[in-house]
Order: sequence, then C-alpha cells, then structure tokens
Amino acid sequence: MARVCEATGRRPRSGYNVSHSNRHTKRRFDINLQRKRLPIGGEIVEMRLTARALKTLYRKGYLPR
Repeated sequence: MARVCEATGRRPRSGYNVSHSNRHTKRRFDINLQRKRLPIGGEIVEMRLTARALKTLYRKGYLPR
C-alpha cells in the first residue's frame, strides 16, 4: 500500500543527503503516517492520516479527544 495520507493526499518527498564533504546522495522524506479508527457517518472507519492532518482535525473540532 502506498504511503499516502487519505485526508490530504500528501506523499513522501525526495531530496538529498548532503555530507560534510558536500557529496549528494538521494534520499526519501517519508511522511508521519498514523493508522486511526475514526467514527465517520455512524460507523468506525480505519484511515491512514498524517500526524499534521490529525492535529488539524482535533483542533477544528471534527474529532473528539
């Protein structure tokens, strides 16, 4: 399964590790995915959300603490 946030659509980004000698090697910046069981529409649904998306949903009041 792909590492994608189901709420925001965020995906891993790519970039470089840069050493002290300034050599560049490719790397991947993974997102902080969390599996959460959420009450949506009267039933429990398991979703894969980023930590940032969860924080936003809690702050806006869409999810109970």
